[in-house]
Amino acid sequence: MTPESPAAITTTSRLRLREITYDDAAFVMELVNDPDWLRFIGDRNVHSLEDARGYVDRVHASYDAHGFGLWAVEPLTNGAPMGLAGLLKRATLDHPDLGFAFLPEGRGRGFALEAASAVLELGRERFGLARVLAITNLDNAASQRLLRRVGFGPGRPIRWEESAEDLLLFERVLR
Repeated sequence: MTPESPAAITTTSRLRLREITYDDAAFVMELVNDPDWLRFIGDRNVHSLEDARGYVDRVHASYDAHGFGLWAVEPLTNGAPMGLAGLLKRATLDHPDLGFAFLPEGRGRGFALEAASAVLELGRERFGLARVLAITNLDNAASQRLLRRVGFGPGRPIRWEESAEDLLLFERVLR
């Protein structure tokens, strides 16, 4: 698939996960500049629609290299993306890690839990992963609670070399 045509990944009872496309550029720009994204994930230097299309290209490079990446999460009822969830393969981690982020209107309604559960199922069933990791900012209590709810063990402190910050690393065995 290309950044112009989305591939459906999976659906849940309330959500559809699909590849992101250039049509999602405005959504991507809004999400990655949300105060919670900036606080807990960091600035991705996406400040224009052109920057957002570059972000889409980077996500598609992950689809091409690994078969997975971050997917748009949209409700089955209206189809407007409200978040991203998926698997990331970072050079600094031994296993793929679960990532997720939602706009304010998508928070507090169980969508992140539903999307994260679907991503873990895909990791096991479609991608044959035995382990999945997750990393969080030390004070991101909401994400830490969600990770525990989907079966991750307690996080252990690590020093993230890319940003020289202290984070928590979580692990879940899928098999």
